[in-house]
Formats: sequence, C-alpha cells, structure tokens
Amino acid sequence: MNKFFRIFWASLLAFLVANVLIWVIVVLVVSGVVASFGTSVVPVKPNSVLKIDLSQNIVESPMDATTRMFDVNRMSFSTNVTLLNALTAIEIAASDDNIKGIYINLTGIGTMSSAHAEELRAAIEEFKQSGKFVVSYNDTYSQLGYYFSSVADRVYLNPEGNFMWQGMAANVMFYKGLLDKLDVEMQILRHGTFKSAVEPFISDRMSSANRLQMEQLVGSIWKTVTGEVASARGLEPETVSRYADRLAVGSPEDARELGLVDDLLYEDQVMDRIVELTGGTATDSLRGTSPYFVTLAEYAAQRVPYTKRVSKNKVALIYADGQIVDGESYVGVIGGNTIAARLAEARRDPNVKAVVLRVDSPGGSALAAEVIWREMELLRQVKPVIVSMGSYAASGGYYISAPADAILADRMTLTGSIGVFGMIPNLQKTLKNKLGITVDVAKTGPYSDMGTPFRPLAGTERDYLMRQIETVYKTFVEHVAAGRNMTFEEVDKIGQGRVWSGVDAFDVGLIDGFGGLREAISLAVDRAGIAEDFRIYEMEDPSNQFISLVSAFSSSIRATRMKDELGEAFAHYHLLMQAIKEEGGIQARLPFIVEIR
Repeated sequence: MNKFFRIFWASLLAFLVANVLIWVIVVLVVSGVVASFGTSVVPVKPNSVLKIDLSQNIVESPMDATTRMFDVNRMSFSTNVTLLNALTAIEIAASDDNIKGIYINLTGIGTMSSAHAEELRAAIEEFKQSGKFVVSYNDTYSQLGYYFSSVADRVYLNPEGNFMWQGMAANVMFYKGLLDKLDVEMQILRHGTFKSAVEPFISDRMSSANRLQMEQLVGSIWKTVTGEVASARGLEPETVSRYADRLAVGSPEDARELGLVDDLLYEDQVMDRIVELTGGTATDSLRGTSPYFVTLAEYAAQRVPYTKRVSKNKVALIYADGQIVDGESYVGVIGGNTIAARLAEARRDPNVKAVVLRVDSPGGSALAAEVIWREMELLRQVKPVIVSMGSYAASGGYYISAPADAILADRMTLTGSIGVFGMIPNLQKTLKNKLGITVDVAKTGPYSDMGTPFRPLAGTERDYLMRQIETVYKTFVEHVAAGRNMTFEEVDKIGQGRVWSGVDAFDVGLIDGFGGLREAISLAVDRAGIAEDFRIYEMEDPSNQFISLVSAFSSSIRATRMKDELGEAFAHYHLLMQAIKEEGGIQARLPFIVEIR
C-alpha cells in the first residue's frame, strides 16, 4: 500500500508541475505577443533593399500569423507575414523611392507553400516593371526555391553550393502491411474511380487509375515550373526539363554553364554588387559598407497599415484554411458552422459589397462542406462571391468553392477530387490477438452498434452506408454542375475523385482563370462596381485569438518531440492515427499528402 501511495503522489506531483510549467510558458508567450505589438518598426532609409527570405513564415491569415508567432523548437518568437500583406508590400515597394531593389535569399526556417511561391513570384515580376533590380543568392537552391528565385534579374550561387534539379515525383506511402501486422481491418466505402484516399489502407501500391492521375498531376506541375524558369532564363522549356532528365546539374559550375545561374559568388561578393546597385562604389564596398536591408515582414509592418483605405464599401475576405470538420473552427481547422456564420454575416452586412473566399483545404467532412455550401449559395444570390484557391482546394475544398461566381486558382493548385468515401476500422482482432481484450455488447436491435470499431460490418450495414455514400456523391456532383453551368454527366466524367492541377482544372472547366489573392480581390471589386472606393475587411474573430494561441502552443509542445523523431514521416503518422481513431462520417477529402520540392 505504501508503494502505491508513493507512486500515486509522485505521479500527481509530476502532473501538477508539468501543467504549471505549461501555463508559465503560455503566459510568457502571450506577454511576448502583446509586447510585439508595441515594438518600434524598422525604418526604411534611402537606398534600402527589400529582403525576401525565410526568417519568417508566409501564412494565409492574421490568425495564422498570431498562433505561429512562437517557435517551440527554438523557444523564441518569430515575425510572420500574411500573404496579403506580403503581396501588398511588394506592390508598395515598386513606387517607394527609398527601396532600390529586392534581394532574394531563401535562408531561415520559415515556410512558403507552392501557392505562396507562385503568387509572390508574380508580384516580383510586376515589381520589375518599375526598373528596380532583383537579385537572388543562395548557398543551396531547392527546386521550389529556384523556381521562385529565377524571377530575379541576376541569380547567384555559392561556388561550393548545391543546386537541386532532378524533376518532380509524388511518393505515396501505403499502410496496409503495417495494419496487417496489427490485425487492423480498414472497412472501406467509396465512390469514385480515382478516389484513392483509401488505397494506402487497403493496398501496397497505386492502382492504375491512381498512377494515371498522379503522373499527369506531377507532369502538369513540372511543366509549369520548367516553363516559368525557361522564360526567366531565356531557355526553352524542353531544354530545362532535359537538364533534369539527364541529371546535368551536378555542380555549381554546371548550373552556370547551362545558364541556370549567372555567376558563382560568395555572399560578401554579392553584397558588393548590391552596394553598387544601390549607388555605392567599389571603394565603399572595400571599407565594409553593407546594403541596408529591410525584411518583408518589417516593411509590411511599416508600410501596409498606412495604405489601407477608409471606405464604407467593404470587400469581405474570409479564410477557409485547413481540414474541414463539423462544428466550430480552431487552429488549422475549418469548422463548417464557423465559416457558414461568417458568410451569413457578410451577406447581412449592407456595407459588404463583395466577398472573397480564400480556400486552402484538402477537404474533410462532407456534411460540414454542405453547411458551408448552403451559405455560399445564399450569398451569391445577393452579392458577388469570388473564390481564390491556394495550394489545395480539393474534394471538400472544391465542394465549398463550387457556388462562387468565379473561381481563380494558381497553376500549381491541387483541386477537383470530386468524390467521397467512408472508412471504419475494425479493431476486433487487434484487441484480442495483440492485447487479449474482447468486447461484448447488449443492444436493442441487430444494428444498434453499427459503426463500432469492435466488430466487422454486416452486409446489410455495408449496403446501408454505401447508399449514403452514393447520395452524397450525387449531391456533390449536382452542386458542381449547377455552380459551373455543366451537366451532371460532364461533371461525373471529370469527377470520380480525380485530382487536377490548376492548369488542367482550367482545361476541364473547374476554374475560370489563373490568379492569386490580389487578382481575386480585383475581380470582386470590379463585379461589385466599387473599384475606386473600397477597403478589405478580413473577417476573423479576435475574441478567439487567445484561445487559439494557447491551443496552438499546447498542440505544438505535444507534437514537437514526435516531429523531431519522425521527421518527414510525422505527417503520415498523423494521417494514419487520424484514420484509426478520429475518422467519422462521410469524407470528401484529398487522397494524399503532396509536397512540391
């Protein structure tokens, strides 16, 4: 008994100490956030250079910028910048006499998605029309990093650096072997020839249909990348692609000889050239004079607030960023009720003249998507609604986009995936064979415990659930057909769960054109007839920021150690655990994890 109490009190003490420490750190985080709002901004001196690096995250919404402000790994604060502010800052810099040019150096531990890279790259392309310089330098260029940096007038690489150029691939991880070892049976219900979300749980390789869509998907994205790079470097797309096929870029010298970079320089040499571009001389450089850099986040913090218009005409900007779930939104998750409520608020507000819905979602709950769809349908009847697609707007993400008056996407956006599925794990053998646990049940009818993970589905139950799957798929296709002015058969042909790149989605009629957030806002104000008098109204709930911050910090602590251990496999581990423990209802979800590199 004494031993029991010693263990009990030790465990209780450890629990209390851990919670006290967490709350102490949370208080410090919140204090840092509050303090950050009062810090002085970095001045923009004459002959300044706007530096675009990854010292901060490029994020979708102001809420993301707040909740991702604290880096658990480094136990320090970071300054994040929203995509909208970043784009606005680059636009302002073009006419700012104090900014002489842009310096791209993608160092740091921040993140930038493929959609952000494409939209920021387009903004820099416009910036170049001002006649100001754009210079890029890196020790290492990843493929996405080089795609972004190739927009520069001059591209430099460290003489001993790395240059990755081998083409694109999409790896799909399969879990069937692991589940077999654990005696876990995944019971699958789906509609869609290409609805491959369930394949990793029931197979050990791609089906022929999935392989077809994956090859076309990565091929389309690669064509976009090589086309943009070739145009920037004065080469042919076929030539640039051939470099990858032959692994022709084996050294920095190869990159220079093949025309992918302009010169091989060390960072101090690049600084010398930037000094000269800003009006300095070689003598200044020898004396140690350095360019005066202002980061994208610093420049946005100083310049963007003063450019915001004062107008009663509002363009509501609503962010649908993350997985779609039933109920309320929280960090990184789209709650169907939350987004529907924001759309309804925008519909009822007489000062909101148009709405832009920014969708960056792989989908999720079909029911939550339907809740959002209904409000989108009501909204479009009274006000222009434009959808701007980010990296993902697939399955449920496309479901909520379909009613819009117009849909704009990036060329590398992953969209479509019009299909649904259900997945119920059967853990009966797992519990019995691995843990010695059995489950019995008392029920009022033969199907009262339908859906429990402790027994297999009966044939009647499977038929019942498949009817629901078919009903949801039919509704999904009908919604898309109505929104895109297509027939049911036309949508069904390009549906079936197939994923499309932005380029291919335009060809099959799923989107109306290419463009990012700025283009979507411009289209919205044009449709509303307020192009000369409007302001952007980002609809988020400030009252939830503290709760979101605490939630994000707590989740980050729990996940950090596991991410450190698992590395890139963490995303797959999370997906697998979610499928076994949390999956519920009929899902309209993108079938895989894709990272563009």
